Amino acid sequence: TMKSVVILCAMLALSECLVRVPLFKMKTIRETMQEKGLWEEFRKKYPSNPMAKFSSVPGTEPMTNNADLSYFGVISIGTPPQSFKVVFDTGSANLWVPSIYCNSAACGNHQTFDPTKSTTFVNEGTSLSIQYGTGSMTGFLGSDTVEVGGIQVPNQVFGLSQTEAQFMYYMQADGILGLAYASEAVDGVLPVFNNMVQQSLVPNSYFSVYLSRNSESGSEVVFGGYDPSHYNGQLNWIPVSSQAYWQISMDSITINGNVVACNGGCQAIVDTGTALIVGPDSDISNINNIVGATSSNNGEGTVDCSSIGSMPDISFNINGISYSVPPSAYVSQSQYYGCTTGFENSFSNGIGTGLWILGDVFIRENYVVFDLGSNYVGLAPLA
Repeated sequence: TMKSVVILCAMLALSECLVRVPLFKMKTIRETMQEKGLWEEFRKKYPSNPMAKFSSVPGTEPMTNNADLSYFGVISIGTPPQSFKVVFDTGSANLWVPSIYCNSAACGNHQTFDPTKSTTFVNEGTSLSIQYGTGSMTGFLGSDTVEVGGIQVPNQVFGLSQTEAQFMYYMQADGILGLAYASEAVDGVLPVFNNMVQQSLVPNSYFSVYLSRNSESGSEVVFGGYDPSHYNGQLNWIPVSSQAYWQISMDSITINGNVVACNGGCQAIVDTGTALIVGPDSDISNINNIVGATSSNNGEGTVDCSSIGSMPDISFNINGISYSVPPSAYVSQSQYYGCTTGFENSFSNGIGTGLWILGDVFIRENYVVFDLGSNYVGLAPLA
């Protein structure tokens, strides 16, 4: 059976126990819909808005990514526990799962939470609505014991869905566990990791993420620590420039030493809940042109699969350190759509202009530590 927790004690002579939650690679929603021949029609009906969840303003509710969630872990909620697959998403801050009160198609093929079967469930009496780039999730808030990686978090407030957008039908995960700052949580809910820290359930106020390459096993999130065996050299500690999402300052993006994007510096968000690397239209087009890709209207670049070996590395220069992403990492091969680059433009529509999302394409090449206590992001190239 798949076990959702492995606890490692005394790692590197530390006395603390670090809690590891295995993450499992899943197909993105777009990959699943591409296989079924539904993606192009869906894309026309619901134009992509990858910047949606980073564009909230006071008085509005944050929006979450549209169709790119691709890693999940297993948690449980309630007494006795009910298990769910959730995306650990550093680009949002709420935990929610489908409920038995949901009649949407997306709830029919996912696990649903039954509050009547939990002796510790409390209905918070508050409605919940989270807008997505391609629809919304609505429901209500409850609180219960949430178990993550063997840590029991009592009285955790979470969302129970009553309606879910159509595209969620194609999600392999049941719900989402947000790991962004509390300021971004809908309805002022305290996020799960904040609760762990506040209740002294973890030895340190940071967590780390390792996403394995090439669909290999071993991907994980570690709560309360990080694992130096996953990376080379030292962690580069980068100050969080805005304490909402895990936003940092990026110096430039270069190819063969030449600046190709983010000229003069830009802002970037490290986001486990976005599959690709997302940036402004002109910058993404420039990168695709330089690596030899033909760009579509939405910024997706197509390349000849035989040319991958001769394509250049792309360097993301952050806080004086260069993080290289090779073509083997930024080009994906599909039996349905050939070879495409892992870049998407943000459709400069006045929302998030100039902002970059460093999604899974970047994170698969770099170990990431998210330090909530000191407001830093730690980065180091994977071993």
